[in-house]
Amino acid sequence: MDLGLKGRKAILIGANASVGRHTAEVLAQEGCHVALCGRTQDKVDRVIATVKDFGVEAFGKAVDARDAQALPAFIDEAAAALGGCDIFISFVSANPGEDSDDGWMTVMNADILPLSRGIRAALPHLQKSDAGSIVTLSSTGAVEEFMGPQPYNALKAAVINYSSALAQKHAADGIRVNCLIPGPIYTDDGPWAGIKSGMPDFYDMILSQIPMGRMCSGEEIGKAIAFVASPACRFMTGAGVVVDGGFTKRVQF
Repeated sequence: MDLGLKGRKAILIGANASVGRHTAEVLAQEGCHVALCGRTQDKVDRVIATVKDFGVEAFGKAVDARDAQALPAFIDEAAAALGGCDIFISFVSANPGEDSDDGWMTVMNADILPLSRGIRAALPHLQKSDAGSIVTLSSTGAVEEFMGPQPYNALKAAVINYSSALAQKHAADGIRVNCLIPGPIYTDDGPWAGIKSGMPDFYDMILSQIPMGRMCSGEEIGKAIAFVASPACRFMTGAGVVVDGGFTKRVQF
């Protein structure tokens, strides 16, 4: 199936590692031009080099997504470099795992505010596209209780609500907004790799709760994101798509 991504332009925030990196590579394989940022220039450069190997245009820059001025400026610069923006995705996140003022502010500053600021900055560019698409990232911790009260889980639930409201508001502009709700994802440079080596019993306990017997790979979640972002999924908007190998046990209405 042709996803219709060839020649499209994607701006990815925090895509210098883990899920963002894999998504950038999947999009590039489909012929999508990619602009991305991350906090570390050498990591950005490595992803850009890989993306260019697929024969697409690529633009990358070191940016701290928590910076309220630098992030919108990067999005404008990226859209200018690519000649527009059809797809916007933010991957930046943090999970301090503590129910404290500092914990709440960490997630707000590293996840929620970069997402909302990024979307506001990207909207004028997406409105010029004939297939504008925003994909947000939540977590299964937002739809089922997981590991007690945590700012991360609560605020990832807010992302689902926010995405639905954005979808309703911007459908008339031709912009789709959908939310991916992944379960545990294993990448070599992601958090579960560290948990596997540092907390093997906890890792095995989580793994035992996934009926498919393993965690999602970076490539698999990247492909799911690419499909939802693509014109092949043109009539889907306001959806919350769970990708978890059966990790959550609720009925998916």
